[in-house]
Amino acid sequence: MATPLPAAVQPTAGLRERKKQRTRDALIGAAHRLFLGQGFARTTVDEIAADVEVSQRTFFRYFANKEEVALAVLADVEEEFLERLRTRPAEENPLQAMRGAVHEVWQAIDQDRGARYGTVTAVLELFELIESTPTLLAAHLRHSFQQEGEVARILAEREALDPDTDLRPRLLAAVFGTVVRISHLSYAASADQHSHCTDGMLALLERHFDELGPALAGSWR
Repeated sequence: MATPLPAAVQPTAGLRERKKQRTRDALIGAAHRLFLGQGFARTTVDEIAADVEVSQRTFFRYFANKEEVALAVLADVEEEFLERLRTRPAEENPLQAMRGAVHEVWQAIDQDRGARYGTVTAVLELFELIESTPTLLAAHLRHSFQQEGEVARILAEREALDPDTDLRPRLLAAVFGTVVRISHLSYAASADQHSHCTDGMLALLERHFDELGPALAGSWR
């Protein structure tokens, strides 16, 4: 039986983890401000580190490069989506479960109030930055492809299917991911940038999801 840590050690460990999380969040926030303000290519790791008043060495303890820090928020959001999807009610069909998980994630971003993920507008600006930066887009698409595989595995497990022989989980994961991406970009490019809000984003997502069935199976005329 493992010997428990002394009581005095446990708060210290928790404090250390919170400090690490604050440093990571600060680096992400600084990187996004600089990327959006002066462009991804013109921003250096030194500038990001200096903005947070840490060394370049500290930066590399958290992120391998600029691409990784730029994609960190979306990677966190995608992990949040996977966790939400795993815990959706078993009676929901796959599309209902994914729609519900997306709703929960955007509501979490809204409730976060910019503390970790940034505001809704900031997250949407990040989508635009990624789409307009070839190196970021390539890295993001690679990560999205990997996430599709994980979504397909979760759906297959929920439905007791073999994803190696049944195409539906992977197909639905890919289509769903495309609808989400198109919705995010469409909303980010909307005329009134200041009106961006969670309710508006969710309304657009719902409209696009509702169009999914007719687009795949119905007549377009």
